[in-house]
Amino acid sequence: MTHGGASENGDGPAVCETEREPDPSDSLRTFGAVVQALREHAGLSRAEFGELVRFSKHTVESVELGRRMPDDSFVERAEEALGNTGALRRSARYLTRGEAGLAAWFRQWAKLEKVAVSLGTYECRLVPGLLQSEGYARALFENRLPLLSDEQLEAQIAARLKRQRMLCERPTVPFHFIVEESVFRRRLGGAEVLRDQLDHVLAATTPRNVSLQIVPMDAESHACMDGPLRLLETPRGRRLAYSEGQENGRLISDPKEVSLLYQRYDTLRSQALHPNKSRGLLEQLRGEL
Repeated sequence: MTHGGASENGDGPAVCETEREPDPSDSLRTFGAVVQALREHAGLSRAEFGELVRFSKHTVESVELGRRMPDDSFVERAEEALGNTGALRRSARYLTRGEAGLAAWFRQWAKLEKVAVSLGTYECRLVPGLLQSEGYARALFENRLPLLSDEQLEAQIAARLKRQRMLCERPTVPFHFIVEESVFRRRLGGAEVLRDQLDHVLAATTPRNVSLQIVPMDAESHACMDGPLRLLETPRGRRLAYSEGQENGRLISDPKEVSLLYQRYDTLRSQALHPNKSRGLLEQLRGEL
């Protein structure tokens, strides 16, 4: 089973302990790993290295773990202390903070989505992010614990709406969704929010490349009882899967495991309602509100 890396493809104010990155980016982690490797190669402890660069050992640790954005003085002093190879100066140019609104464990999958040639989603908990209305997304994030600040809330919503552009911007890529009927019956945010959400799903699944199938509540067979699932195929024909739970996500690249998950998903497609009947059920639920 493979997790993570399966792609195609005086203290300074900027690193003080109060400025921890809420969502470390891949570039910060990579830069930190390079700093740690060079420090260890030089035979220096974090405390010894901290004295040389005039930052605390805790700040050194935070930079090495990708939890802090280093400022220019840290980079320059670290470069001098570790042999002036130029590696830190050059790599520091490409440092970026984590993308606002996307969970750290989801970013790699989000990148893969942007280039995928097909995507499939099964969801049993909530409306899939790509199909959420703004009101539904807002209600969802307002219910998160711990509570989000107003800035965090707006960043989450903006990131979700931005990600949804794929449905329109990639009209030749098939997007397929399988969702439990119970999801569309849950009145998250109230009846008005749900009414708008149902209208939004009906509109979003109108294009030929976007399809939705609903698993009815009276279904007697179900191939995906183990939980939500995302699948995609890369431009090179590689199949990948993604599973997400409480505060974590897992990118799955092992061919045998991915093949099994595709088998379950394909079986569930045969057990769910036909897209036309699924639209009819949504319209029925809409009329009941």
